[in-house]
Amino acid sequence: MNHTETAFKKEQVITLTDEHQKGIENHKKAAKHFEAAAKSHLEAAKHHESGNHEKAAESTVKAHGYSCVAIEAQKEDVKHHTAKL
Repeated sequence: MNHTETAFKKEQVITLTDEHQKGIENHKKAAKHFEAAAKSHLEAAKHHESGNHEKAAESTVKAHGYSCVAIEAQKEDVKHHTAKL
């Protein structure tokens, strides 16, 4: 790639359609909730290690809830991508 090609690529403007924006939001939403689920699973493990199984159960239920929300966002994005096939 020469200097002219590099300069041209830097000047390109990316315009997002509503469709692309929705896809971006779905990915971010899924990631946010999967991260929260992971955090809750780690909390559950710590509670189990300390012998506090009731708190571990609460954290597990929270993790499951976050995972469900994340999976719904993921399903929406998959629908979006498969509609184009």
